[in-house]
This record gives sequence, structure tokens and C-alpha cells, in this order.
Amino acid sequence: MADTAGTADTAGVRTTDAPLLPLDMDKLLAARLHAVKVRPYLADALFALHVVEDRSVPTMAVDAHWRCYVSPGFVARMPLAELAGVWVHEVSHLLRDHHGRGERYARQYEAEPGPGGRRGPGGCAAEGSGRLRRNIAADFEINDDIYGRGLPLPAGAVLPSLLRLPTGLLMEEYLRTASLSARTAELAWLDCGSGADGQARPWELGPDGAHGLTRQQRDAVRFRVAEGIKGRPGSAPDGWRRWADEAFHPPQPWRQLLGAAVRAAAGAPGAGENHSYRRPSRRSASLPGVVLPSLRRTPPRVCVVIDTSGSVSDAELGGALLEVAAIARAVGGRRDLVSVISCDAAAGVAVPLCRAESMRLIGGGGTDLRSGFERALRTRPRPDVIVALTDGQTPWPSAQPSCRTVVGLFPRPAGAADEHDPDYVPDTPPSWARVVTIG
Repeated sequence: MADTAGTADTAGVRTTDAPLLPLDMDKLLAARLHAVKVRPYLADALFALHVVEDRSVPTMAVDAHWRCYVSPGFVARMPLAELAGVWVHEVSHLLRDHHGRGERYARQYEAEPGPGGRRGPGGCAAEGSGRLRRNIAADFEINDDIYGRGLPLPAGAVLPSLLRLPTGLLMEEYLRTASLSARTAELAWLDCGSGADGQARPWELGPDGAHGLTRQQRDAVRFRVAEGIKGRPGSAPDGWRRWADEAFHPPQPWRQLLGAAVRAAAGAPGAGENHSYRRPSRRSASLPGVVLPSLRRTPPRVCVVIDTSGSVSDAELGGALLEVAAIARAVGGRRDLVSVISCDAAAGVAVPLCRAESMRLIGGGGTDLRSGFERALRTRPRPDVIVALTDGQTPWPSAQPSCRTVVGLFPRPAGAADEHDPDYVPDTPPSWARVVTIG
């Protein structure tokens, strides 16, 4: 399909294609090298993109599998420095997961599909308008901090100032706080591909096409970019540094729930309470010559039992260690009051978190967290809260422990069976435990 007139680049520049131009790959790759030179922390991501020449693409776009679709006429017209900016623009959509975030936003806030698969009033038109609004909001998020310092701002680039909006907001914030509908008609040419909004395009190769990155490969690229940003403090804008912080420790609702459950258990009546003479009771005034102790709340002790059986993956064990650090913050940062027990079919020794550098999660066999609970209750001083991090494929104590219990449950498919016994169906966590699904 020949390049057509009246299209625009993905950063917001109106252009007009000349028909049947060959793709100038040398210029395209030289622009990528320029982008790497001025934004070295994005090098891994820029080189991970696979170029696909396609004349049906309006200008330059990406899909969720890290393919970059390029119009030859667009490459021919764009100055090299501005083309480098488009490289950075497109890879920014992928690094910031605009396709996944766009899909989640559409499911939560946009109209549900009506009869015949039509999405809300107007059918395809409404669906296309939603796609365009998400693309505009995603561009607002990234365009306000990727240009300058070697990347010139293209004429007509879509910026938050277009709607008199503040800079530094996220795509979802722009979608919720601003009415973008009034601008969709004049920005109808804007199309960065499904990598910007989560909606597939006709020209894209899809999940089964060639040269796409797997989910693990995409996560590895994001991690390396975040590592590069964190390793060169001050060389990246604030938006990228915030993104790198979240790439290492992504904020997830279950982590907030787990922290809240631990704090609620630790703050329950009787947890961490003791009598102390450091501040006499006010009742002493009614008993001359007698000093009564007051009931004081001390920081609670937490024992974390981590399931290290063969059914728990290394990634989940790494996540469990992150939760241990979050638990320490939930009890006021007192690492000496948090201990860890690794447990498969038998429980290991309780290791205080203040010696976490020597902690080893030992296991790999079957699962029986009952021994882990028993070991936790035998530790001295006794814990005020027991937190079990497990996949749930374990027998549970028959009696409620003498302290508060929180279970962080790694998700498993319904009816998951033990690998050694196909007829085994794991029990659900007991009703006396506060259960939080992790992930």
C-alpha cells in the first residue's frame, strides 16, 4: 500500500507522504544512534525495538510486543534530530506500559460493549474516540519531559499546555481530570499504535508474529533501563527517575493490603502491650504511697514464615523478601523485631531481620507450614503477629495460634494439585487468618 497524503508523525507533527519512497534505513538507524547518544539510559530499550517497514502505517508506531512500524515517506521527510525524538517518544510508550494501562483504563472507565460487540453509543466511532483520547493522554505524559537537551521539540507536538493542563501528570490523571473530546477531531491523525493505548491496529503482526519480545524479555529490558537511570543520578528528568523507582518496587494494591493487615494485627488489643513503671499509672494518685505501673504499647514482634517448597518459584521467593522489608516498615522500621523462618516440610531457624544479609531461604521439598507455625510460637520472645507467605498448598494448624495471623497467598489456578499426588486438593486458609492475595 502506497504512502498517502495528510498523515502526521507520532510526536504530533503533520506531514504529507510522497508515494513509493524506499525506506532510508541508514537515516533511521542514524537517528536511533543519535537518540542513544543524547539519552544513553534508554539505549537498551531503543536497541530492543525491531523495525518493520509498512506503508500502511501513518508515520511511526509501536505495538505491545516491541515492534516499531515505520512509514518510508515519514522517514524521508523528518530531519534526523527530530526523527531521533520520535524514537524516544515511541519507546517511552512501551517503557511506561501505556498499552497495559490503556487497556485497564478502558475496562474500568469506558463504556461496556453493547449488542453486537459495539462499545457504547456510536459503536466503532465511540471506540475510536476512546482510543484517540488514551493516545493523547499518553502523549501528554511523555512529551512534557523527553524533549530538549539534544532532542528538538517538533512543531505541533502534543503537550499538556494544549489544554492548559499542568505538566508531570500521568496518563490516567489527564484522562480523568481533562475533557479531551473537544480536541479529538483536530487530532484524529494521531496514531502511535497499540503500544500507546492497548487497541490493536490492522497493520500490526500481533502476539504470534515474528520478531516480537516475550513478556519476560520486555520486563528484562525495562529493568535494565531502570537500572541505568538509577545508576546515573541526575542524568534523567524527574519523570524518568520516578518511573525507575516504580520499576524496581511497583506499587500494587496487594502490598498496601498486606501492610494494612499487619498493622491491624499488630495494633489489636493485647498485641505488643506490657506493664511498665517508666510512667506510673494515673490511678496511683488514688493510692498514696503505692506506685502502679501503666499499660504501655511497645513495638510488636512479627515472625514471617516463608514457604520455600518446590511449588514456590524463585520469583515468588524474591517477592517474599520484598514483603519482609515492607513488613518491617509497617512496624516502625524496627528490623530487630522482625524474624524470618524458611519452611518446606520442616521449619528452619528463626533469623532476625537485622541479620538479613546472612539470611538464606532453604527448602525445595514438600510443604507443611504447621512446623513453621510451631517454630514461630516457640521463639523467644514470642511474636505478636505471625505472617505466612505461601502458595497455600499446605496443611494448616488445626488450632488457632495464640497470636494474630496474616496469610499472604501467592495465587494459583483453581484446583491446583500437589505435584506428587494428583488427587491432593489444598485446604483453603483457615477462617482465623487474615488472607491477602499477593500479585
